[in-house]
Amino acid sequence: MKAVIFDVDTGIDDALAIAYALSSPELELLGFTTCFGNVPVQEATRNTLAVLEMVEKDVPVYEGVSQTFKRGMKPQWARLVHGKDGLGNVLKAEPLKRAASGSAEDFMIKQVKERPNEITIIAVGPLTNVARAINKAPEIIPLIKNVVIMGGAVNVPGNVTPYGEANIVADPEAADCVFSSGLSVTLVGLDVTMETLLPLAKMDEWRDVHSKTAHFFADMTEHYIGAYESFYPGIGGCALHDPLAVGVVIDPSFVRTRLMNISVITDGEEVGNTVGNKEGETKIHVCTEVEASRFLDHFLDRMSKVMHSSEFEMEG
Repeated sequence: MKAVIFDVDTGIDDALAIAYALSSPELELLGFTTCFGNVPVQEATRNTLAVLEMVEKDVPVYEGVSQTFKRGMKPQWARLVHGKDGLGNVLKAEPLKRAASGSAEDFMIKQVKERPNEITIIAVGPLTNVARAINKAPEIIPLIKNVVIMGGAVNVPGNVTPYGEANIVADPEAADCVFSSGLSVTLVGLDVTMETLLPLAKMDEWRDVHSKTAHFFADMTEHYIGAYESFYPGIGGCALHDPLAVGVVIDPSFVRTRLMNISVITDGEEVGNTVGNKEGETKIHVCTEVEASRFLDHFLDRMSKVMHSSEFEMEG
């Protein structure tokens, strides 16, 4: 099993990635850490706890920072894409459990020191928690096995600006800190995630499963697909950005990578741009190709296990 800390800003694709990770026996989930991003950090924490409750798993959740590394509060949230609650407007009640005591960065530092060279951090939101952890305790940098990041757009356009992907644009200084730190990094960016399309037709199959969990994920994901349709008319599905980062940890052969240096533009028109350079001391594994259909089959198989294992049966 691979020991994992999962850093999330839980919106819809984060929720899918959480369920995928929790249904994968290859991973040992040590804890979730939350960050602002799709929604404010308090909502990301609530949403993470709600997903854990829906899939009947008990994993600690540590709340992270509410503001960027250097720019203060993020100015806006992705309500159009992820819904008013960040989960496609499916939340009916507050989760019963609360976050664990302690900060996200301190949890990361403690776990890495206790299990040196064992832990992979999967980061699918802005990189603020990771940047703060290595800034506070730089001695952990050589002790982290790998950081697998959903973020960036190296050879393709961005998704929030012509140059920038949402997670990097949200906190470019944090991303620059992580990429220049010497950490072992695998970058799972729009170069590959936009090729992983979950078709709308799968939502009917999910609803055919007679469980609240299946309907929870189907309703949530259908909202996400609707947002995709407004941006990309006729696309007929949604990209599995955050789940692919999980998939790369489970089975690295889903993707092919190229070693590069990655620098982040932190000001001007191209802020958030992740610029790849193959020269010099290249340390970042940038995903450039993906076996999308094989990954999708794997994701759907694991999601089916989540939906069929739930004890929350539908009424009627």
